[in-house]
This record gives sequence, structure tokens and C-alpha cells, in this order.
Amino acid sequence: MTDTTAQHVVDTVANAIETPEKEQPFAALGLKEDEYAQIREILGRRPTSGELAMYSVMWSEHCSYKSSKIYLRQFGQKVSPAMKKNLMVGMGENAGVVDVGEGWAVTFKVESHNHPSYIEPFQGAATGVGGIVRDIISMGARPVAVMDQLRFGAIDDPDTARVVHGVVSGISFYGNCLGLPNIGGETYFDPIYQGNPLVNALSVGVLRHEDLHLANASGAGNKVVLFGARTGGDGIGGASILASDTFSAGGPTKRPAVQVGDPFAEKVLIECCLELFRDKLVEGIQDLGAAGISCATSELASNGDGGMYVELDKVLLRDPSLTAEEILMSESQERMMAVVKPELLDAFLAVTAKWDVETSVLGEVTETGRLVIDWKGEEIVNVDPRTVAVDGPVYERPVAYPTWIDALQADSASRLARPQDGDALREQVLALLGSANLADKGWITDQYDYFVGGNTALAFPDDAGMVRVDEESGLGFAIATDANGRYCQLDPREGAKLALAEAYRNVAASGAVPAAVTDCLNFGSPENPEVMWQFSQAVEGLSDACLELEIPVTGGNVSFYNQTGDVPIFPTPVVGVLGVIDDVARRIPAGWQDEGENIYLLGVTREELDGSAWAGTIHGHLGGRPPAVDLAAERTLAETLHAASVEGLVSSAHDLADGGLAQALAESVMRFGVGARVWLGEIVERDGVDAATALFSESTARVIVSVPREDDVKFRGLCEGRGVPLLRIGVTDAELGAQPVLEVQDQFTVGLEELRATHRSTLPERFGPVVG
Repeated sequence: MTDTTAQHVVDTVANAIETPEKEQPFAALGLKEDEYAQIREILGRRPTSGELAMYSVMWSEHCSYKSSKIYLRQFGQKVSPAMKKNLMVGMGENAGVVDVGEGWAVTFKVESHNHPSYIEPFQGAATGVGGIVRDIISMGARPVAVMDQLRFGAIDDPDTARVVHGVVSGISFYGNCLGLPNIGGETYFDPIYQGNPLVNALSVGVLRHEDLHLANASGAGNKVVLFGARTGGDGIGGASILASDTFSAGGPTKRPAVQVGDPFAEKVLIECCLELFRDKLVEGIQDLGAAGISCATSELASNGDGGMYVELDKVLLRDPSLTAEEILMSESQERMMAVVKPELLDAFLAVTAKWDVETSVLGEVTETGRLVIDWKGEEIVNVDPRTVAVDGPVYERPVAYPTWIDALQADSASRLARPQDGDALREQVLALLGSANLADKGWITDQYDYFVGGNTALAFPDDAGMVRVDEESGLGFAIATDANGRYCQLDPREGAKLALAEAYRNVAASGAVPAAVTDCLNFGSPENPEVMWQFSQAVEGLSDACLELEIPVTGGNVSFYNQTGDVPIFPTPVVGVLGVIDDVARRIPAGWQDEGENIYLLGVTREELDGSAWAGTIHGHLGGRPPAVDLAAERTLAETLHAASVEGLVSSAHDLADGGLAQALAESVMRFGVGARVWLGEIVERDGVDAATALFSESTARVIVSVPREDDVKFRGLCEGRGVPLLRIGVTDAELGAQPVLEVQDQFTVGLEELRATHRSTLPERFGPVVG
């Protein structure tokens, strides 16, 4: 036998038994030496190359959570009865599911697609959207909205434009083609993300309670069916080699590991799956995301009550030259795997044929408890599926308190020069308004369709996105996502709490009641003990805060190895909060629409400028400790806003976060073009702060609301009765000539046109005009 022929010999189980000493490329597949030894021990022999491919992707950090599992358990342990009340499906499934009333449920989840989006920004971001949408479909839900959470490098770096253009067009292309509104998200620029942008995608779906489905392979004799797009050579090793490794100084070289998306195929797949669920033709459906067929077969089998037999050569291929190992590892998009009773198979195939979705019956559920995969009549995989999908390695990585953090926390922003007169304040307010992170993101969001489907009640630039679920009753959900890597770098525990508090407050400001959480935890390498300290602190802080607010974590994603060389990104735990509103007609926008209303500030302003947008933008400074989180105050504030919304007492609400009061006032004026006259005297006097701190502090549990004059007494009574601190700080009517203005009395005045020009010019100046 020649060498060339030997390369094409399929590595069967029999061959693995006969050739125990054969060298295998486990390191190139992302496995450590001791992990490879563990696989040999589990099997009692060396793995076949197909088995090695499966273990390598399923034991990767991205799929197995091997470094994070021991911390993530806290989300399931810190739970009160109130947190379980409306939770229909929690962690461990494709997506969490929450009962929102009237027989309706909402399922939602956020996941990362960071590394692919640096290497191939368009397809990396597009397939990130496609993957999270398929998670929603697999629960039996109709996807109704998407959001995205983006972190890019320095706005002026030449490579940032490449990534921004690719990512934004990928997200808009995929979501718009699917007909899903993009209702919110966030975009930040910071040099720390230069070689490792973050592209987190969130999707939400709705379903009736009785339509809920979980994915497992139960019932011996049931058929295992693959349907959707054909399997190609794209995305091979994406989970193990791309998402579970750091970028070297060499730059983007792992292009074949990025998947290629086809949103039109996915749109058809959505409708096909919903019809299969509706007609009760499937026992369960699993999407093929990270790790492809390796993941779907092992997870379905290990979630079921038996085993599974699959004939791999029945997989329909785009590329006939693919080896068995490549087919097992391919992460080609728009594919689903279903478990179907034999007597329903013809009806199942009729539905997939109707939607013109290619389908192949690969095998069946067995009673063996083993996952057996054949290739052209020869056995190439014979494993206990739980050892692949469930019982992978669990690491207690070394944890070390960072050597640099004490000095960073000691370097407070309190020593930075603050503006003392009105002209200097005006200049800094405009500098913040036009800064990369606080500037208008319309250049990005205008490329997304946020009204498609006709059920969007709130979207950009409001505090939360909101979608109507039921046309008759007006029942809907609101959702907001937040993270602040600067705060988390200063204190990951408090930073994670702050992300939750802000998303919670954003949902409350829309008039909805916060109900559930999903998260995407973006960190550096878990092999760095200081990164593991940051991670452990963030998870502990977030789980404690969820318990205190009594809001359950329904699921999410961990993304490690976000670093370039030895430099990790700032810890960036993205927290999404879902809220419920019984009638979207009661929604509260984030800007005032009528003149002559009173503007109130709820909450207390403290000298909290550490880590603030002001410190970063004006002084290029990061140091000190982030603002204190008062979750009891956040909860009381949320309950007060809900009561005000039910009674129709407020016409707008906008939370105070990045950029403080100054940013919230400017955004509220720009939202509908209604001016405001504001005074700072009462804040300065009551809270003992100077004018600059009153404008730029990022103290938490604060919102500004506008209240019609006829509701003024009732609103004040509502806040006072609940113990919410409030100050009347202005009125909505300021004009100079015919132009609305923001007038801060005794300090400065700035017109609407200058506010908008400053706010809107930053991104188009860097990235070019928006295509109409």
C-alpha cells in the first residue's frame, strides 16, 4: 500500500484497537496531553480519528465550559421561590423560557461570535445571528427580534473600519433577510478590543405554553433526521480551534474555520420547523451550531434515554471531498437535527419537501446507551455520548488576585480637574456627546430594520426594545442589554452588578416589569490566573445581585480566550434583562414630547466619577472604584416607575448611566426635538456636589422623567410614599428664537441643531455616510 492511499484509509474502531500506538494530532485539534490521555482511558483504547474530532470540539472551552462550570453553578444554587415562579425552562437547554402570562411564553438567549468576527467580520457576525436564532427555533418558538452587543477597537485605528463595516453589514444582512427587527443593543470603542472585537448576538422568540419543546433523543426505533442546508467545509474546528484559543501576533489566519451563512435558507427553515412542531411530527429538534453533527448527535443522545446509531455517509454534502472527520466537525449553517417516530416519517418528509428543505435520514435511536457512527459500512465512532457532551473535563483553574489592581483602584478620578465655569462645562458636555461611545449610533442602527413584523413598540434610541406579543391584549416584552468593561476592569464583581442594575433599570424605564436574565461573559484566557479571578468575581457578583433582585438567570454563554498575545480584554460580562408589560400602549419613551412638563430627577447624585465616561473622554483616565450599586434602591425605583406607568403619570423616562445627567438631558432633548430649561442648584445643595459632578457623575438608581403638570401632585406623592428621592430640576419648554435649546441655568445654553450635529457626526466622519 502506497503512502498516498494510506492517507485515505478510514480510521475504524477495529483499526484503533489494532494500532494502539498510532500518533494522533490531538494538540492541533486543541486538546491537551492529559485530556487526550483521559479520552484513551474512557474508551479503553486510542480514539479513532472521528472520535478524536468529536471529543476535540465537544471538550473545547467553547462547548464544554470546562473552566467556568464550577462558577456557573451559582446561578442555579442562588435561587428563591419567587425566581422560579415564572421560569418554564432554565439553564442547560438551548434557551431559557419565561411565562409572560395569558398562555404566552418568551424564550431568549445571548451568545458570542467574537473570534470569527475578527477574521471574517461579515460572515462571522452574520452566522452569529443565524446561530442564536436557531437556538430559539429549537425551543418551539417563533423568533420575533434580535439585538447585538458590539465592542470594537479604537475608533480611529485603520483596522477598526474593516471590522465595523463587516460586522454591521453582516448583522443587518442576516437579520433583515430573516425579517426580524433589530430592537436594541450597544456599541463601544476601546483600544483594548483592537485585536479581539466582541460580537454578541441575542434573539427572542414567542410561543404558546403548549408549544414548548425540549431536544432529546428518546424512544428506541425513532429516526434521526438531518435537514436544512448541505454540509460543507466551512466552520471546521470553529469551536475548538477558533473560539477556544487566543490570537497570536500573526493576525487573522484561521479563515476556513469561519462559517458561511444563508439567511434565506434559515427563513425557510424557521417556517418548516414551526410547521413540524405545529403538526406534532417531531419528538425534538436540535440546532447544529458549534461542533455541528458532533454536538447534535452527542447532546441529543445524552439527553435521551438510550443511544443512537448514525450512518454518516448519508449526510448530504456541498463538498464531496470532505472526510468523515470533517463532516463530524463542520459547522455549516442552517442545519437542524430532528428525532421522528417511524410512523410519522412520511408526514415529516412531506413537510420538508413542501418547504423545499433537503432532508436525509441518518439513523435511529437505540437502546444500547452508545453513540455509534458508521462510515460506508465501517464503524468509526463508538462512545458513551455522555462522555462527549456532558462529562467532559472540569477544571479548577488557578486563581490569583491581580498584582496591578490595587494601584489602579488607588488612582481615583477625584484628583482630575473639573470645569469651574459655564463655558468649560458646555465644552465638556459637547465633548462627551460627540465621543465615540456616547455619539449617536444611527450609522449602525439605521442599517437594521427595527419595525419589520409590525410589532415593535420601542427600539433605538430608547432605553429598551419592546415588542408586542398579543395583538388583542397588547401583552408584550421589553429587553435591554448592558455591560461596562471599564467598570469591570476596576472591580469585576461590582462591574457585573452594575451591568445587571443598568439593564434592569432600562427595562423598568420603558414601563415593563423585569422578569429574567441572560448573560454573555466575555473574558481573557482562563489559563491566566488573574483572568480567572476576574471571572470568579464577576459570576459571584452577578449571581448575588440576581438573587437580591429575585430575577433568575435563564442561560447564556461564556467566551474565554478574548485576548491578543498576552493582553486580555477588559472583563466584559454582557447582561440582558427581559421584562413583561401587560399592554405595550403604556410604553414610556426616553425623551419628552410636550412642552410645559416638569422634569424630575429620581435618585441621589454622589461624587462617582471613577471609570466614568467623563474621566475617560476628557482626561483619558481609568482608575479608582466604580459607582456603588444599591440594588434595594434599584428595585424600589423600578416598582415606582411601573406604578407611574400604570397610572399614566409620566410621559418619558430615561435612565442615567454613561455620561450621567448631562448625556441623559441632551438625549431627551434630541429624541423628539423639545427643549428644556434645567437648574442644578437643588442637586448641588441637597447632595453636596459641585456642578460638574451633578452633570457627569454616574451614580446608579437614577432616572429623569417628564411629568404633565396635571399629574404633578400625584407623581410626587407616589415617589414620596415609596421613599424614592426626587427633585424637580427643570421644565420642557426652552427655546431661543424658534430653536429648541438645552438651557442649564446660570451655566450655559446649547441649541438643538448644535446638539444633533455634534452627536451625529462622529461615526459618519470615521466610517463614511450611511447608505440610504
